[in-house]
Amino acid sequence: DRDVTGVQTCALPISCEYWPTESLQMSFKQFCKYCIIGKMNVKDGNSLALSAPMQSFLHFCRVEKGLSHNSLASYQFDLERFAAFLPVPDSSALPEHLKSYVDGLFADGKSASTIARHIATLRNYYMFLTREGVVPVNPAEHLTAPKQWNSLPKYLNREEIEKLIEAPPLSKPNGMRDRAMIELLYATGLRVSELCKLEVSSLQDGMNVLRVLGKGGKQRLVPYGEVAAIAVERYVREGRGMLLKGKASRYLFVSSRGGALTRQRFWNLLKGYGKQVGIFRKLTPHVVRHSFATHLVENGADLRSVQVMLGHSDISTTQIYTHVAQRHLREIVNRHHPRA
Repeated sequence: DRDVTGVQTCALPISCEYWPTESLQMSFKQFCKYCIIGKMNVKDGNSLALSAPMQSFLHFCRVEKGLSHNSLASYQFDLERFAAFLPVPDSSALPEHLKSYVDGLFADGKSASTIARHIATLRNYYMFLTREGVVPVNPAEHLTAPKQWNSLPKYLNREEIEKLIEAPPLSKPNGMRDRAMIELLYATGLRVSELCKLEVSSLQDGMNVLRVLGKGGKQRLVPYGEVAAIAVERYVREGRGMLLKGKASRYLFVSSRGGALTRQRFWNLLKGYGKQVGIFRKLTPHVVRHSFATHLVENGADLRSVQVMLGHSDISTTQIYTHVAQRHLREIVNRHHPRA
């Protein structure tokens, strides 16, 4: 309904002698602010296709395993696609059904890494169902992931990094923010989700150390250099307040609305700055993260230290940077060995 002022209102169907009827008239915005329905995340109809076991699995991953929002979203996407494919309930699926589903992914031209992720989702899901006693035998037990080629990480050289960092204009508050974000990204090698979710309390005063909440809710301390510290301090001192315009926010890097800058927005900003300085190949925050690790190894850092700073739980993930170390050793031999 609309009142005489044209404001949309909600008439709550509650009758009580202690509550005057007129007091139950409120604007639609007010109602949504206090009503739990207004705070629910309504997703598309595909999410309704998830079975009760699938929903229990996602709840287990969120509460027990502490997976990140992005990991949960990937699991849900994979399970929705699988549920739409299955001709039988997922708790009655046979190995043949799973094999047919994976064959369909190959037929659709999905990459080896995408298919491997789908298979990992199915294996984890049916392992959960087996452990919970929902299925007697794990139908995904013999699913094997396709062989993946270990592609070398793409990274920027030092000259490109310098141009990229200097691209945001310091005359504007959002330019100060963007400069500080790129400086900090290159100085620490954070994941973009970790960077965007940094809080003001993540800064350790005077120590040039960040307290980072990474994958699986794991915390780690990451040091950063003086140049990045100066950029962050300038943004906090001069630019952040201008963006907030009196609003309060616990996040370090904020939008004009007061919330955390989203990773998608930062991704687009970074791509724009890259084109501005002549970096036209695919530029993502992960390329800057790879550049951080690559330049560390080039200058003699050991892989174990790089692993800790990147937040890798397994050293094998960090070993993609061994090609840099091997090239560096070859240069040392060629430069210093008398018979090179």
